[in-house]
Amino acid sequence: MISILVANTKGGCGKTTIATHLAAAFAGAGHRTALADADRQRSSLGWTRLRPGTAAPIAGLDWVDDLAAPARGTERLVIDGAAAMKKKHVFELVRMADVIIVPVLPSAFDQSSTAAFLENLKELKSIRKSKKPVGIVRNRIRPRTRAAARLLRFLDAMEHEDLGGLPDRTVYNEVAADGLAIFDLPGKRALTLRADWAPLLSYIDAAS
Repeated sequence: MISILVANTKGGCGKTTIATHLAAAFAGAGHRTALADADRQRSSLGWTRLRPGTAAPIAGLDWVDDLAAPARGTERLVIDGAAAMKKKHVFELVRMADVIIVPVLPSAFDQSSTAAFLENLKELKSIRKSKKPVGIVRNRIRPRTRAAARLLRFLDAMEHEDLGGLPDRTVYNEVAADGLAIFDLPGKRALTLRADWAPLLSYIDAAS
């Protein structure tokens, strides 16, 4: 089983959108997939309950109070980490994960909080010695803006890999309301949207 943790102690950076879309991508590719929700809002868990029977199945796990083991045979486990989580809880999830994905928005507040989060992760030997991959996703990007350019300069100073940018698109909220992701949609437009996720998915495959 491969475990992917989507984490950042800064709230509102899009962890749930990325976690649900990764789970949908894995399930759509034929992997037996579970999505664990460690956030008290339980947004990811609610999303799995909205998911129609026609979509690729994803098992939802409530990890707010107890880290329940995924079902035997699970091939991909995506963990939606909580915002403002205590350091010891963050470290517990990081130790369980094979890959850590950190979303960051193009804002000065998000960048400073993310820098502090990444610095805290260095307390773990597996992160400090680069034995566990940590990748950064630029989320809700508006191309050719000053904010997007500042975010790129910020990532240049980070030692972790830049996994590309996900544009700010209304479609993500639209599909989430039905328990779906762009990986569940048919047609040429869906293929175009999925291309934004190719660097992130390739990184996870290579790190697994």
